[in-house]
Amino acid sequence: MIINSTDVTRGRLWKNMEWLKSLVGRKERAEGATALDTGDALESAQERRERWRSVYVIYFTMFQMSLGFSIVLTGVWPYLDKLQPGSSKEALGLAVGASPLGQLAASPLLGLWANRAGSARAPMLATLALFVLASTLYAQLHLTRPHAHHWMLAARALVGISSANVAVARSYLSAATRESERTRAVAGASLAQVLGFVVGPAMQAAAAPLGPGEPYPPPGSYAQPLRLDMYTAAGWINAVLGLINFILFMPFCFKEKKIAAREAMLAQGKETEKEALKAIKPDYVSSWTLVAAFFVLVFNFVLLETLATSLTMDQFAWSKKQALEYMGALMSAGALVACAVFALIGPLTKIFEERALLLWGGFLLTGMASVFCIPWGPGPPPLAPESLEASGGCPQSSQPWCATSRGLTLTQFLLGYTCVSIGYPLGVTLIQTIFSKVLGPRPQGVWMGVLTGAGCVSRALGPVFVSAVYARRGPDATFASTAALTFAALAALRLVYARLRPPPAPAAPRELRPFAAPDAAPDAAPDAAPGAGA
Repeated sequence: MIINSTDVTRGRLWKNMEWLKSLVGRKERAEGATALDTGDALESAQERRERWRSVYVIYFTMFQMSLGFSIVLTGVWPYLDKLQPGSSKEALGLAVGASPLGQLAASPLLGLWANRAGSARAPMLATLALFVLASTLYAQLHLTRPHAHHWMLAARALVGISSANVAVARSYLSAATRESERTRAVAGASLAQVLGFVVGPAMQAAAAPLGPGEPYPPPGSYAQPLRLDMYTAAGWINAVLGLINFILFMPFCFKEKKIAAREAMLAQGKETEKEALKAIKPDYVSSWTLVAAFFVLVFNFVLLETLATSLTMDQFAWSKKQALEYMGALMSAGALVACAVFALIGPLTKIFEERALLLWGGFLLTGMASVFCIPWGPGPPPLAPESLEASGGCPQSSQPWCATSRGLTLTQFLLGYTCVSIGYPLGVTLIQTIFSKVLGPRPQGVWMGVLTGAGCVSRALGPVFVSAVYARRGPDATFASTAALTFAALAALRLVYARLRPPPAPAAPRELRPFAAPDAAPDAAPDAAPGAGA
């Protein structure tokens, strides 16, 4: 039999082409898998830019809501006293406490609204419009005299209700970030909140050159409709920032990109995002444990911030002016330390596990802050003279424990404040990050509302705890109880340590393959090298 050389060459060329096709197909499949791993299958570069631009809008919202609360703290008392001379400190407490109580009531409801609507835009626009209205009302309280106190309560309560949108903002962050980005995103939001708390009082101080303004006319007579002074400036600043924030949530800027559900869908091999979310069941035990631990963490921080001025005046005999100056400098330094911690959280989580950092960085350091603030000095605190209690020193007449308690040393207090300045930002960021991961990619509006509500309760209970425990029992009982509470929360988190992780993805069904025929041709394999067996 004569074999044509042209046919042989053509056959070999055909085999080479088939082998090359198999290699190209394998390369394309590998590139597709790599694209899935790097997230390119989830979004295009343009979609990613739009998604992160919306995340930055959320950061600005977190900053603005914190600033809206803190900017009035230093000016609310003199403003109230000018509007309604002779106002009591109880009226001041109600005016300050109205905001967190309003936020507590509205947080779960706004979260439910966002979940039902399937969008964060409508709740955010509604609450920002309410924020602008409430801030304008705060700046125009002179028009409500002689009932300015009641209208101030209403304005502060409305600000609290509008600031409940941070629950919606946190829920959107969880939905708009991949699991690998979640820690960085939550750290950025926490940093924005801290900056708002720091910048707020500074902006109020910057408005001081405006002065208190002209005296108010008698109630019932003509009053200037628009007024700008050192007290109303806080309301106008909030109104302007709220209006800017409202514009940023318009569709041309804020584009909702909920990538977490799509990531879960591709990871599980589901056909739709809805199927992927239904298949994931969150761990309610670890979720509620994290909510309780968040309450403890915020309570410790709020208590020390609330008590710091009184504590230093009692223990170090600082005057009111010295306490305000020294604590202002110390809080500014603590804010800088907190900002540095927020910036380092991302690199730290690449070295240490998030759960370990939360327990042994966040909660252990916060608990040690309470331990350091338990007095163990060599002698009692300096007692204040009966006639000069306002000048500093421990007032024995109103606080009988001053005569029997040991004194707190300055070194102890500085160590404690350093621990909480590091532990609180570390813990509050990681607990929100782990909480969002434990819940999974499902809508988290209600759960974030519950978490925000826990923080509101701790802010409301802090001043109550000071008057009920510190004033009657002293720093020993106060800080021993908070230390015990913090270490109990640490122990509870250690018990559920293994459950502080994202919910496991359901097992994908096995793919059924046809049974191969036993007499299949052995040379049909596409992976054979060209020319093999020639």
